[in-house]
Amino acid sequence: MNAQHLFDEGYNDEDVLILNQYPPTPSKPSSLDLLSGFGSVQECEELAYQILASLPRARLATIQRRLAPLLQFDVVGSLPAEVSLQIFSYLPFPALLTSALVCRRWHVLSNDQSLWKDLCDVRGWSWRQPSYKFPPAFTHSGLGASQDAWNNSDDEGMGDSDEEAEEEEVADTLMMSELDAAKAELTIMHAELDSGFASMSFAGVSQLIASSSSNIPPRASVYPSGNNSNSSSTKRVNNARPRAGTRHSAPSLLGSLGSLSSSPKPNYKLLHQTRIKLQKRILTSSYRLSALQTRGAPTNSHTNTIYCLQLYTYPSSGVQVLFTGSRDKTVREWNLSTGLVERVISGIHLSSVLSICVHNGVLASAGSDRKIVVWDLEKNKVVKVISDHEDSVLCVRFDNKRLVSCSKDRTVRTYLFPDLAPQFVLGAHRAAVNAVSISDTLIVSGSGDRSIRLWDANTGNLLRTFENHHSRGIASIDFKPPYVLSGSSDKHLRLFDIATLHGWSTSPEFDNISGLVGQGHDLGSSQLGHLSSSFVPDFQSQPMPNAGNNELLTTGFNIAPTFAFGLEGQAVLCQACGNSGLVALGGGVSGRQGTNNVHKNVLHRDLVRTVAFGDEFVLSGSYDLSIKVWDRRTGALVADLSGGHTGRIFCIGFDGTKVVSCGEDQRICIWDFADGIDTSFIEL
Repeated sequence: MNAQHLFDEGYNDEDVLILNQYPPTPSKPSSLDLLSGFGSVQECEELAYQILASLPRARLATIQRRLAPLLQFDVVGSLPAEVSLQIFSYLPFPALLTSALVCRRWHVLSNDQSLWKDLCDVRGWSWRQPSYKFPPAFTHSGLGASQDAWNNSDDEGMGDSDEEAEEEEVADTLMMSELDAAKAELTIMHAELDSGFASMSFAGVSQLIASSSSNIPPRASVYPSGNNSNSSSTKRVNNARPRAGTRHSAPSLLGSLGSLSSSPKPNYKLLHQTRIKLQKRILTSSYRLSALQTRGAPTNSHTNTIYCLQLYTYPSSGVQVLFTGSRDKTVREWNLSTGLVERVISGIHLSSVLSICVHNGVLASAGSDRKIVVWDLEKNKVVKVISDHEDSVLCVRFDNKRLVSCSKDRTVRTYLFPDLAPQFVLGAHRAAVNAVSISDTLIVSGSGDRSIRLWDANTGNLLRTFENHHSRGIASIDFKPPYVLSGSSDKHLRLFDIATLHGWSTSPEFDNISGLVGQGHDLGSSQLGHLSSSFVPDFQSQPMPNAGNNELLTTGFNIAPTFAFGLEGQAVLCQACGNSGLVALGGGVSGRQGTNNVHKNVLHRDLVRTVAFGDEFVLSGSYDLSIKVWDRRTGALVADLSGGHTGRIFCIGFDGTKVVSCGEDQRICIWDFADGIDTSFIEL
């Protein structure tokens, strides 16, 4: 080889020889290249099927697992958000909670506040921006000293029945030691895993954190000192014994209130879950029992039997307080956050305060001195004193339009705001009118003559009379249109719809009775057109032919409450409404026939003195020292609250989070179902 041909070209012949010996291997064809020779999708599908059919079954299972993710497609999540939310709006709340676990997209959709707001609106649950202001604290005394003529007068808030005398006073009850306060720090709901807790007795309530009371902001006076127009003095309550307060369903984390810069945004999912949690606690009887007052404590508490009470939330501040009326002739306002008396109204009544009603900054009290006193809470002065009744005023109720009172003189009287001018005197009852309740256009009254009467509030006309509603006198009434709830000295409750007469009773005696008579004017569309309720029991009634133009005969109460039957003492599922935690009555019997064998322990054993409506439940308090919670729709017993009182129970209050009761033993008991739960955002 010539030298001129020996030049370097970057490789040598040996390299070329090696490359020629190992030619490059062709690249693996893709799946698209393999299918490019087929003309249609059907041919590809047929090829794939033939290939799969040739494989063993074990390999097919492996391929199936690999293909499963390719077959999944989120149809709902791929839709526009508005359409997806519309689909989710048809789901009940348990399905929404489950849907949030499917994927991230569904989690976002399921937690959308608009869905939970709609669920809350259906139940009437409103969000309240937490407020930590406190109403002013005052005590009032004036209008003269008590007269000797009233010193020994006491009606206990209920008149005699037409066929029986009033029961004798029970023996003096044993004094109990005052309860130590419960916890002050409540935990945020979404930070806890709540599964219910055992009901607490007085001896088992934990001690309050020592420093909690110092974190509560003081309530400053906005009123000048000195005498008012009624020559009565007002001053700050400063003689109360310092005491660590019990928190009863109040805003949590008081120690950090000063650092709050803005109100939280409404969280309707939290609101709904909190409400459901409270219902669960009621169904499982999970509560903390405490005493706001015991005999002689605190130092400025009531000094005699407490006849009436009402929970009230100030509209301006959102702070909830408790008003109580007593045989000691005073009305007292309690701060539920501190457990102390904030205001004492005295020197107005000359005898026992038997009934109170608080609404929109106005308090009305009625007593055995035949007086009704209307009090402006903001101005802290008497608005008017009414003395029209001829005997003890047993009950007073009012709304924005009118004030209604009933008396031992067998009359019901109405007065119109703003000047409280007399309107009607309704005098059809044959015995003392023990209770009255009102709505916008209707008045319901219950009497010792065993009748309940329905009145037109605008005209004063008697619309209907429910005779033989109970076997003995009516002692208590609550009215939430279109339903009336009544308690009687026959030891039973009855709930019924005034339009259809459907309802339930705890008395098997009235199971098949046809003696319920509705007299008076028939209820037309003008009176009942405004009535509505989401609680319509699916009961059967058999109306009978009309006996006349103004008389309607109906079986009305030919139904009995839907009790849950099973092994006695065990919680069972109600087939009618799906509620769990109902008390099994024993007997293993289902249907109407079992109601004749209802276990006596589920019924009251004495006069039912007080009743109250809730959204899902109704409550009753009795002279048998117990408070019972009933399913509003079915009449099944949900909870039996006992052990708080040692004397007869005269009045109860319920706001969905707690039950407050008072009685002959001078105790104010609080059965708190919201212990440990932040309820500051719940509209009470």
